[in-house]
Amino acid sequence: MTRGGHISVEPRVNEQIRAREVRLVGPEGEQVGIVPLERALQLAADVDLDLVEVAPMARPPVCKLMDFGKFKYESALKAREARRNQQQTVIKEMKLRPKIDPHDYETKKGHVVRFLKAGDKVKVTIMFRGREQSRPELGYRLLRRLESEITDLGYVEAAPKQDGRNMIMVLAPHRAVKASAVAATASRGGPRDRAAEESAAPAGGETPAAGETAAAGETGTTADTSGQ
Repeated sequence: MTRGGHISVEPRVNEQIRAREVRLVGPEGEQVGIVPLERALQLAADVDLDLVEVAPMARPPVCKLMDFGKFKYESALKAREARRNQQQTVIKEMKLRPKIDPHDYETKKGHVVRFLKAGDKVKVTIMFRGREQSRPELGYRLLRRLESEITDLGYVEAAPKQDGRNMIMVLAPHRAVKASAVAATASRGGPRDRAAEESAAPAGGETPAAGETAAAGETGTTADTSGQ
């Protein structure tokens, strides 16, 4: 089994332990001291517990008296709970035109604010068409304006960069904002309702959120709301 890139190996238990003597720890964490393996096994049997090797690389190895079956069950529960409470990193996408209408800009900025408050990253794309491609400063200025207006919620993770006909900037929520979003998700007892978070009403020529896209190992939902 692999966890976080490391191989998880089951500890040796009872007769699987090969050392001649062990540093024994009692069931309440008390230090018993260094004892022969046979003595440690006898002490485990006397209290109806298992002898578990918890630090095999120590010299001598450290073993603890515990109910190994109960320990494995509780560990599995904790791992499952951690996975359930872990918030996935999500990348939303917001598309704008360099000469966007002021009302559309405010609507789209509202979506960006909502995404950041939810703890999501936002990929902001400026789409150039025709002669607009000769005026990249228009897109750059628009992205800088957006950056200045969301500084309380997030920061620029990837600076504006020209990519063919598009200019792209990535915004990420501040750590405190993301922590608040995680806490809010946990208080609701489960993962965020994806349908609810994508239910922003279209306005001013907006296109509703649509599709899902995976990006570089991260789960992303693309909200394609390009300006008209």
